[in-house]
Amino acid sequence: MPIDRDCLAISMQASNAAAGLARTLTNARLEKWGYSHISYDAFLIASELVSNAIEFTRGQEIVYRVSRADGEVMLAVWDSSSRVPARREPTVRTLDDLDLAPERWDGNGGWGLNIVATLASRCGYTTDPKGGKWVWATLKT
Repeated sequence: MPIDRDCLAISMQASNAAAGLARTLTNARLEKWGYSHISYDAFLIASELVSNAIEFTRGQEIVYRVSRADGEVMLAVWDSSSRVPARREPTVRTLDDLDLAPERWDGNGGWGLNIVATLASRCGYTTDPKGGKWVWATLKT
């Protein structure tokens, strides 16, 4: 997907604050472009992509990018990990079997990439020749 000159690209630390920052920046960019009608889906996708990058590269640099072209908005996250994204079979949990320990908070279901795949018109990953990978999803505008 070609990148338009008006795209947003920002380097940030893979920390707990990164997903919130990505959502805030996504909101501003979608408003600017007149695409606020896709913001809820974009927020969920941005949160999941950034959260996965944080899980595998905590404390390191990640890059978040929002671009548009050909009737689509692309949300993409680069991280330095060579581990590729893989959808897990989601598990249904009850309140009795949830593990609420902070270090395992996101390990209670495996729904994230399945949600991304459902909301996005396309999604996937691309290895970066300089190292790491880009994980991306597109939404129709």
